[in-house]
Amino acid sequence: MIPFLDLKRVNEPYQVTIQQAMERVANSGWYILGREVEAFEQQFAAYCQTRHCIGVANGLDALTLVLKAWAFPANSEVIVASNAYIASVLSITLAGLVPVFVEPDPLTYLLDPSRIELAITPRTKAILPVHLYGRCCDMTPINTLAERYGLNVLEDAAQAHGATYEGNRANRRAGNLGDAAGWSFYPSKNLGALGDAGAITTNDDALAERIQALRNYGSSQKYVNDYLGVNSRLDELQAAILSVKLPLLDQNNARRRTIAERYLNGLKNPAVKLPPANQLAQDAWHLFVIRHSQRDKFRTYLHERGIGTDTHYPIPPHRQRAYSAYAHLSFPLAEQLHREVVSLPLNPALTDDDVEYIIETINSMSEKAND
Repeated sequence: MIPFLDLKRVNEPYQVTIQQAMERVANSGWYILGREVEAFEQQFAAYCQTRHCIGVANGLDALTLVLKAWAFPANSEVIVASNAYIASVLSITLAGLVPVFVEPDPLTYLLDPSRIELAITPRTKAILPVHLYGRCCDMTPINTLAERYGLNVLEDAAQAHGATYEGNRANRRAGNLGDAAGWSFYPSKNLGALGDAGAITTNDDALAERIQALRNYGSSQKYVNDYLGVNSRLDELQAAILSVKLPLLDQNNARRRTIAERYLNGLKNPAVKLPPANQLAQDAWHLFVIRHSQRDKFRTYLHERGIGTDTHYPIPPHRQRAYSAYAHLSFPLAEQLHREVVSLPLNPALTDDDVEYIIETINSMSEKAND
């Protein structure tokens, strides 16, 4: 059996150092916004090549706090891809703003820059590009449009730890491609905690200072509250664990790229549509997402042969009950993607034999099974 993701195996190489870090925190006597959080914030800011990193409780809070900190007028609009994960859209509505959906690029499944300008109105205040599956959005045209119309750019980098982008802002890492970025360190991420955790990166000094207060009840001085804030602080324990794992992120991403390359070169089933391979070295390969017109049959076929898969994601945001107000809208490409996408196992714990077995199993599917 090859599970889609075995987090115990993924975290095994860190067990000793994680236990040491946990003991260090337990023995410190300081458990909230202490040295561990400060150290990780400095390390991750340096990794992302930004001036600031602010640790928060989770990825959703990271995006929401940035949008709140920008203090746009109520019901201002934020442009986001129609196939984004629900958290990207929730951050917009939780901040009292209105999501405006734009269809993705049909090749990359990322926010399509050519469609953004048509969606801009006088109420548009920001663009929220989601680096879905570990690949950076095409940020040069997105930033050009933002500058032209005076819009802010908030990267959703929850799936892009270590990804890079080569545009007119050459060789920059995800998290340093817009005005700010929201990160998730959910356990399944390329850089995953052992619980919920998140962060914001930015080069904006004033924004960083405001978010530092907002995450802590709106307070930058004990018992003095300047803003209507929230309780969303990165935990000392999770920060210590992330500091243990960060130095090996690039090594683990390299392993992910090796596996992705083997999939790209080895999968020959004509019924399977592969992701684009033109940015192999820049992509963080958080997920290896293929498409199959008979997804359920395809997943069942693999499951019966001991291969776990997942679906990222089965329902587009505008078809979720929570966003029933948008149910009348039609986004054909997003809807097709959500019907067809399948995520294959891709993580550093996979062996070469695992990968070869997955490739052989998919290639051996008969045309009848594909149908």
